[in-house]
Amino acid sequence: MSRKLVAYFSASGVTAKVAEKLAEAVGADIFSIEPDIPYTTADLDWENKKSRSSIEMADPNSRPAIANKRGDMDKYDTIFVGFPIWWYVAPTIINTFLESYDLTGKTIIPFATSGGSGMGKTNEKLLPSCPGANLLTGKVFHPNVTYTELSQWANALCI
Repeated sequence: MSRKLVAYFSASGVTAKVAEKLAEAVGADIFSIEPDIPYTTADLDWENKKSRSSIEMADPNSRPAIANKRGDMDKYDTIFVGFPIWWYVAPTIINTFLESYDLTGKTIIPFATSGGSGMGKTNEKLLPSCPGANLLTGKVFHPNVTYTELSQWANALCI
């Protein structure tokens, strides 16, 4: 079995496509991080300050519940964690995911999709959620990223 895992949260399907390519490019297992209560279109309306995503992102302690856990996390050394960029950081459901496991000694590599922003303060906000892990600097990918680009990026990280 693979010692690498690509775990991802995808609100609209864009991040899922990149995650699938990455998993294939690096020979990793894949896991979809699903919210316990799925997001609706109204929930994702970032222009509405009362939408679910806006409320969650405004509260640094927000930890949306996840529907499922990966039961065999101990077998992975490297975990790529993917998500769309929300408000210049990872959605707080990513913190929920990371805090659900003992990641001591593991390498965590964030990757994201975005309509135009970079990683912002993603690592700063994720670091407290994965104590004891080696959190590498992540990268934002265009939805049309190729297998070759993903493989080269991962190989450059010595993964």
